Amino acid sequence: MHIYAEGGNMEIQAAIVLIIVFFLLLAFSVPVSFSIISASLVTLIMFLTPHFGVFISAQKMVTGIDSFTLLAVPFFVLAGLLMSNGGIAKRLINLAMLVLGKVPGSLAMTNIAGNAMFGSISGSGIAAATAIGGVMQPLENEQGYDRAFSAAANVASAPVGQLIPPTASFIVFSAASGGVSVAALLMAGWIPGLLWALLCMVVAFVYGKKHGYVIKRDHLTAKVVLKTIWDAIPSLFLIVIIIGGILSGYFTPTEASGVAVVYAFILAVFVYKSIKIKDIPRILKETAVMTAIVMLIIGASSVLSFVLSFTGLPQAISAALLGVSDNKIVILLIINLILLIVGTFMDMAPALLIFTPIFLPVVKALGMNPIQFGVMMVMNLSIGTITPPVGSVLFVGCSISHLQVEEVIKKLVPFFVAILVALLFVTFVPQLSMWLPTVFGLLG
Repeated sequence: MHIYAEGGNMEIQAAIVLIIVFFLLLAFSVPVSFSIISASLVTLIMFLTPHFGVFISAQKMVTGIDSFTLLAVPFFVLAGLLMSNGGIAKRLINLAMLVLGKVPGSLAMTNIAGNAMFGSISGSGIAAATAIGGVMQPLENEQGYDRAFSAAANVASAPVGQLIPPTASFIVFSAASGGVSVAALLMAGWIPGLLWALLCMVVAFVYGKKHGYVIKRDHLTAKVVLKTIWDAIPSLFLIVIIIGGILSGYFTPTEASGVAVVYAFILAVFVYKSIKIKDIPRILKETAVMTAIVMLIIGASSVLSFVLSFTGLPQAISAALLGVSDNKIVILLIINLILLIVGTFMDMAPALLIFTPIFLPVVKALGMNPIQFGVMMVMNLSIGTITPPVGSVLFVGCSISHLQVEEVIKKLVPFFVAILVALLFVTFVPQLSMWLPTVFGLLG
């Protein structure tokens, strides 16, 4: 059926249809990508012509993924899987334990530091919570740590790696925002990510000091110290190669993803020897599946972006938010709240692709740089993954600890406070995100 409407009424009706169909499909557990495509297609068919609606949907999906920048996605996914399967978790944990030593709460702090390092390499909060938490939970249990507290520390810090490069989240944001510099975004994520981890470590330190959580271990010899550092250096060197190569101009962020794959392959297969050649087909298959999912979502979101521009919904939301208050603080707090809620039930990639074109005009009107907004948005959506009722990392972390979500939530509260403090700093102190890109000349 083809619906006709006059002027602004058509845009309003189209926006209503788009929203209703999209959330109705989500309510029936239809995958996000198919919900986006179906809602967009229904809207186009109803308010344009059926043939044109189908044609423009197919065209936008193809052009949406026809981007050299997006070539980095499968390579970073593959590099992350190689490192995740490459046995680096234990080496990073040993390094963190070496540094933290007998500091109160050091095992929980080690978990947090390990999540930050491993998460940045793997690019996945779930992978970090599984790999680092799976190793640290038994160690903390042996030292008498409260199991719920240990799980909370693991869950709270698992998403940090989604801010610390290399991470595919900023590549997706760049695509959604119309080409914001990926290199600048990668550098912008460093300080906010480290701030998140640091404040979580402060909570772990205070809790550990209060409950007397100090590890008992033998005196470390110089040989053990050097071996621990030597074992961890190759894993951490991946970050040095990627960031150093980008900043020095030897390769672009997209080319850096290819370099990351080669380095991760050599490290996992020939140096650590934790991946056999026979494992490669399985890892390549997982990469293909994950890449297909991401690309389908990006293609679907390209169709949605066209429909949004057709309905004028982003401009309407922008006007509504700016009409609520002329106070920048109030509007940014509202946006943060919306993104926190969205992050609890929607994965990072679709959320970035859907909400970036909606909120980016608003924050630009408020004078916020898109680089800072990209960091703020990724941070919000990362927090959503550890927030009930649907936070994916929260459920994985609880599963690893063999605890119910209700048991862990109480211990998560002080971590949530620390993380939200970090979010507020990122939102209202631009220098936290903008300083490093400025220092390295990545802006402008």
